[in-house]
Amino acid sequence: MKINGTPYRSVWRDAADPRLVHIFDQTRLPWELDILDLKDMDAVAHAIRSMQVRGAPLIGAVAAYGLAFALDRDPSDQGLHAAAAALVETRPTAINLRWAIERMVAHLKPVPPGERADAAYREADAICDEDVEVNEAIGRHGLALFKELWDGRRPGQERLNLLTHCNAGWIATVDWGTALAPIYMAHDLGIPVHVWVDETRPRNQGALLTAWELGAHGVPHTLVADNAGGHLMQHGNVDCVIVGTDRVTRQGDVANKIGTYLKALAAHDNNVPFWVALPSSTIDWRVRDGMQEIPIEERSAEEVTFVHGLNEQDRPARLRVTPKTTQAANPAFDVTPARLVTGLLTERGPCAATAEGLAGLFPEQARA
Repeated sequence: MKINGTPYRSVWRDAADPRLVHIFDQTRLPWELDILDLKDMDAVAHAIRSMQVRGAPLIGAVAAYGLAFALDRDPSDQGLHAAAAALVETRPTAINLRWAIERMVAHLKPVPPGERADAAYREADAICDEDVEVNEAIGRHGLALFKELWDGRRPGQERLNLLTHCNAGWIATVDWGTALAPIYMAHDLGIPVHVWVDETRPRNQGALLTAWELGAHGVPHTLVADNAGGHLMQHGNVDCVIVGTDRVTRQGDVANKIGTYLKALAAHDNNVPFWVALPSSTIDWRVRDGMQEIPIEERSAEEVTFVHGLNEQDRPARLRVTPKTTQAANPAFDVTPARLVTGLLTERGPCAATAEGLAGLFPEQARA
């Protein structure tokens, strides 16, 4: 995607120093376009934990480079497994992180230690390139869905109203995004899409990142409070909900940013299609019951008790929004049961959010 006319990926290796990796500091967007230099595994782990880098596919790609950094220092079997374990622990819910690290380890174990670091960088590059291709394919399949919705529009309907939660755009992946990829494609094709953007408390990824992305691409959008989605659906102002995800079980349960479950309930009650866009690396074939088996990350209470933004002088500020004595809980994700999901959009096409639907698209994984 482009920023001020310049094409970027969300993670890239330095042209002059291939042992240097760049990312955008997402905690500073949209106020500042701050590019971070990552040079070692500790910096990668910090960037993931602090959400300087976020979005399940992007976390996996950046973690892959983190493993390569670690092997520059210690390419032994012990060094490989220790670094892999440390990186997997940085974020427990997003399965792409574990998927990327397990892929890296499987690829690198047969490689002689003296050749592992170079091989690790090449494999991390491959993960990034594949992510771009996968997300573009997701976009094409989602575009077909939006075309169908637009072709079946009501008489006099002037736009296709979509609602999304959190950020599943290009800044959450290496490029294109998952849930936003078909929105960009539909807009570019001339379909008059309009996006209701959930603010996505407590970190406001919708208000800060999704709104920034859509605005930069020229996609019409309106920011709404998280609790407004049900009201919009009741009054016929949402034609489709589309979200990303951090983990999908082999039976179609979906773990995503906290508040997604409530959107799915409202969509189900109002007969609004609820679609989830994801790369196959987000499917956890080892998990059946999302409610019982997916670990839900509990983040700092300060993300709830404080907000970040610009003050009246357009300077970044941090403000407390609760009494000092108030305690806060901060579960970062929730699980939407498969029964509330209209369908899943993957790089191989759409399918029902069922074990049979996923097995039909990915038989080689379902049999494993």
